[in-house]
Amino acid sequence: MPAPSAATTGTSQERQWRHGLALLGKPKYPADFKRFDYVNPDAPKGGLLRLAADGTFDTLNDILPRGNPADGMSLIYDSLMTPAADEVATEYGLIAESVSFPADFSSVTYRLRPEAKWHDGTPITPEDVMWSFEAVTKNNPRQGFYYSHVKGVEKTGEREVTFTFDQAGNRELPQIVGQLRIMPKHWWTANGADGKPRDISQGTLEIPLGSGAYKVKQVVPGRSIAFERVPDYWGKDLPVNVGTDNLDEIRYEYFRDDTVELEAFKGDQFDFRMETSAKNWATAYDFPAVKQGKVVLEEFPDRASGQMQAFVPNLRRAKFQDQRVRRALNAALDFDGMNRTLFYGQYKRTSSFFQNTELASSGLPQGRELEILQSVKDQIPDSVFTAPYANPPEGGDDVRRTNLREAARLLKEAGYEVKGGKLVGPDGKPFIIEILLANPAFERVALFYKPTLERLGITVNVRVVDSSQYINRLRARDFDMIIAGWGQSLSPGNEQRDFWGSAAADREGSANYAGIKDPGIDALIEKVIYAHNRDDLVAATHALDRVLLAHDYVVPTWNYPFYRTARWNRFGHPEKLPEYSFAFPTIWWWDKDKAAATGRP
Repeated sequence: MPAPSAATTGTSQERQWRHGLALLGKPKYPADFKRFDYVNPDAPKGGLLRLAADGTFDTLNDILPRGNPADGMSLIYDSLMTPAADEVATEYGLIAESVSFPADFSSVTYRLRPEAKWHDGTPITPEDVMWSFEAVTKNNPRQGFYYSHVKGVEKTGEREVTFTFDQAGNRELPQIVGQLRIMPKHWWTANGADGKPRDISQGTLEIPLGSGAYKVKQVVPGRSIAFERVPDYWGKDLPVNVGTDNLDEIRYEYFRDDTVELEAFKGDQFDFRMETSAKNWATAYDFPAVKQGKVVLEEFPDRASGQMQAFVPNLRRAKFQDQRVRRALNAALDFDGMNRTLFYGQYKRTSSFFQNTELASSGLPQGRELEILQSVKDQIPDSVFTAPYANPPEGGDDVRRTNLREAARLLKEAGYEVKGGKLVGPDGKPFIIEILLANPAFERVALFYKPTLERLGITVNVRVVDSSQYINRLRARDFDMIIAGWGQSLSPGNEQRDFWGSAAADREGSANYAGIKDPGIDALIEKVIYAHNRDDLVAATHALDRVLLAHDYVVPTWNYPFYRTARWNRFGHPEKLPEYSFAFPTIWWWDKDKAAATGRP
């Protein structure tokens, strides 16, 4: 019989309080730990970090799904819990000093630290937590869906707040609630500097009140935003914060064009750049400061995430609903030629929605994964039991011609035929695809794909729009095809409903871009969410991955299991970085000797 929830049993003395939460297993660090192993507790404080941001911004209220919020706003807020960078799916208390939940996971209670306060000295209260939850879920549809299984939140003690769930057994829900960013109710419900009531449902450029290690120092609307470290930050001595937040100032400068941004980096206009272009990485960093050692190029392994990046057809459009059509689109992609021509041979073809992790499926299903698949056998393709997923072969001209013939065969089988050089569907309408893009860097990728599709008789239009128009069209599902990606953690869970679940397919703001509606996928998502141990989670994720692939929902593109970074050599970091992140800039620091040798900005 499940244990009764803490929300209904009475006093807090009956609860088992924990200093941390691990989704499967126990936290690595004990209740009396002093700091995380990967930090430098003696890291010096000081210095300036200049970062670049894309486009522009028009609001400092970043909980809204509309508008362009400024980068870095998470620096000013704390959450109930905070993750460790050397563990999978583990959190420790930040605003909350401890957490409790019943054996059936039907609720969770957080006890707030008495010393937790806002930058104006006001204590952080359960009322702030309850108001923040309401504000986020009411004003952001995606967050509303993410927290949809919270059916109630109430104050259950002087410093305690309890979230009650609409279901038992969902182990991830307590941790999801722990990720909630807490905002100041008293500030948002008061009048602003203009004398008018503030409104959390609207954008604003008024500097908001926070509780975190940084506060907003200066804003130049649309161009830059600077944050300064709070010397008397209430949480600076907590074990989870020792050795972190070492920089006195973090500044974001905005650039509307990546080419201009790269040249600005070379000109020492900002300090750190994450390079996502294989072409740039291969050709654009041969400049004097690199040769002189003033700029450091370094790749850090990505051990914490998997990703599917792909051309994503909109299944809400009738022309993409036939799987044979989608498979033909995959056969038409000359990945080998694209990799050599555009990416200097740096990439590998993606073949999993959890690429480069232990969660990626491979071979034929066995053991626990096979059991899970057999439990939904009548809802999934038979092919998952007989053949591993494989993208079309890669190779030279002969292979490309073979793939193109296979694409033509599949399209013919699906009822399409070429008339006057144009592919026409069973409805008599020409097959036209508009590839919608917001990032100009992807235009050359789409243009490389276009000629092959046109050889099949498909009319292809590549359209690049500004970010606001792109976001609006994405929300309205007004597109034929986009290039998109889904990042995955090592502990997938409730977010899978947002990625692939039927309920998310037509919900504005969801990440189910493709419009997937499939009962077998829905059933497997629940297997992932309700896994009881790590082995079950891995097996269930393998099964989900295998079935997603079997439907040919997307045309997979490329992956690269490293972060490419370039930085002006003014910063230091612990000798051994954490397992699952290079944690920049959280645990890095300004190195005055390196800065002197490099030259101050």
